[in-house]
Amino acid sequence: MNLRLLFLVTGFIIFLSVNIYSQVPRGIVKEGLKIQSKILGKEVRYTIYLPDDYETSSRYYPVVYMLHGYTDNDIAWIQFGEANATADEGIAQREIPPMILVMPDGGVSWFINNYNDSVNYEDFFFKEFIPYIESHYRILTEKRYRAIAGLSMGGYGALVYALKHPDMFSSCVAFSAAVFTDKEIIDMQDDVWKKGLGLGNAFDPSLEGKDRITKQFKDNNPLYLFKTLDINKIKSVRYYIDCGDNDFLYRGNSALHVLLRDLDIPHEYRVRGGIHSWVYWRSGLLNGLKFIGETFH
Repeated sequence: MNLRLLFLVTGFIIFLSVNIYSQVPRGIVKEGLKIQSKILGKEVRYTIYLPDDYETSSRYYPVVYMLHGYTDNDIAWIQFGEANATADEGIAQREIPPMILVMPDGGVSWFINNYNDSVNYEDFFFKEFIPYIESHYRILTEKRYRAIAGLSMGGYGALVYALKHPDMFSSCVAFSAAVFTDKEIIDMQDDVWKKGLGLGNAFDPSLEGKDRITKQFKDNNPLYLFKTLDINKIKSVRYYIDCGDNDFLYRGNSALHVLLRDLDIPHEYRVRGGIHSWVYWRSGLLNGLKFIGETFH
């Protein structure tokens, strides 16, 4: 093939790809929406993705609650993760069923009730946020049609929510979950504990070394929860764990996989080439949604 012909073929392929992509029905993204929370004493932002036929149909849809990482907010999954584009293409190709994606702003709360009850985000999420969302949008409200997903801090939150509220979710997808072993917590530098990872926001910034392994820490650590909670309730949720081979959170995710194997808890565990980055999470999101979609089907 001569050079001119190669350029023509390459150009045609690019043109065809762009044309096909442009014809994919686009869902609706609404950002900057707000809910007034009595529990948190403030307004909380959220972003929502609605399938392309939402406003022209009367059907009800399954839902995925997607939690963001530390220092991100409710628009991160759209702005950096391109979750809407992934969902559009997955739905168009019939790789996933039409679904609603809901992305709340969790701030730096770690999505739990913190050590002194000054920020009870978990209470807000289950007592105010889910009831509000599922009464304002056409959502199927059975456990079977509700899933939780997240990355980093949000991956941690997704696991904690699925474990502590197994009656609420059919599946849980955790990307690069911020799960730490006791040794990692004990050895963690003070500035990392307080600000770098902000764990002090949830578990008390004044604690050092072994004193960080409190009852509250154990009650909100997947490595403890999988061992202490009702095994049959735990197994009622399907788990998908994905962490890059060069991610700084590899220890906790690996320990989690080993623990689940030892406890004979079914789960999918993926290790791909990559680091703690949006490139990694974007490339894995479709498979995570397909895993969730299997339950929705």
